[in-house]
Amino acid sequence: MLLHHILHWNFMTLTKLNFCICNNEVVCVSQLARIQTDSVAGRLRELYPDVHLEIVAMSTIGDKILDTALSKIGEKSLFTKELENALERNEVDIVVHSLKDLPTSLPPGFTIGAILQRENPHDAVVLHPKNAGLTLDSLPERSVIGTSSLRRAAQLKKRFPQLEFENIRGNLNTRLKKLDEKDDYAAIILAAAGLKRMGWESRISQILGPEDCMYAVGQGALAVEVRAQDKDILEMVSVLHHPDTVLQCISERAFLRQLEGGCSVPVAVHTEVKGSMLYLTGAVYSLDGADCLKDTMQTVVEIDNKVSESAQECVHVGVTANSVSSSALEAAEKLGMDLANALLNKGAKDILTTARKLNDAR
Repeated sequence: MLLHHILHWNFMTLTKLNFCICNNEVVCVSQLARIQTDSVAGRLRELYPDVHLEIVAMSTIGDKILDTALSKIGEKSLFTKELENALERNEVDIVVHSLKDLPTSLPPGFTIGAILQRENPHDAVVLHPKNAGLTLDSLPERSVIGTSSLRRAAQLKKRFPQLEFENIRGNLNTRLKKLDEKDDYAAIILAAAGLKRMGWESRISQILGPEDCMYAVGQGALAVEVRAQDKDILEMVSVLHHPDTVLQCISERAFLRQLEGGCSVPVAVHTEVKGSMLYLTGAVYSLDGADCLKDTMQTVVEIDNKVSESAQECVHVGVTANSVSSSALEAAEKLGMDLANALLNKGAKDILTTARKLNDAR
């Protein structure tokens, strides 16, 4: 069972704040959730050394559905609603998610108050021990690759048509056990970020670059969700923002929102910040990967030191980033929307509609 961690935080003034540190990335287990909790808690302790943190466990409905493909579950709110209910009831004040699991439109009253520096956002190949030393290119024909992601399967089917792809669910430990102890899969595909945070980089046989498999929107980044009106807490967590990651993820989320995409359709991205330029590549795929629309755009995101003093003035696809240049944030969001519109004008809506219908019919 995936466990989500609640941090109880007490100031020396005896003002009590509660933190829910939640890991919604399905490839992770409670061990990874704890590691991510500790990493965020460590940052907070450095910034606020008088704060006391107590860690408690929590799970969501989405964590308990481990025998159904993510694309069939559909609603990301299964992984977030109970946590947001705790926020709404003032039982907790902060929830930390894997950003890729947060919808691009949050419920009224909530906002993402911080996006931490991104870990490696790419996907990784983990081989069965008998295939050590091989790559996806060199695996025998008709080898079975396990993945729960339509996005990964669509891209890899197109890139490696000699391989077969089957669904695999379960937490990170469970998937690795299925891989190692059975002969059902020649390899599985997991997020590199989760493996690295667990200290299991040695299990990574191959990192998939954008030419093989672009990543999910927000993949590799942690997001801090708070109540939108809690200005003191917003200000407190805003120091965790990593500006380049914020700009990348805002452009990605705007792209996905404009496409009206989600986990039930194959949508992939790749972003880079080079100097004052932000580059966004986005693509949509049919379920079999045969149909694809892909394009790249860029925009200037030069920091102008103009930041918003009002949370209401600086919310972009659910993210409040008052400590980041407002013009850069606006440019990043516009970039995502412009790229999505360009693909929609080329027929992306038809590809996504067909993919959604086929997935629902399965």
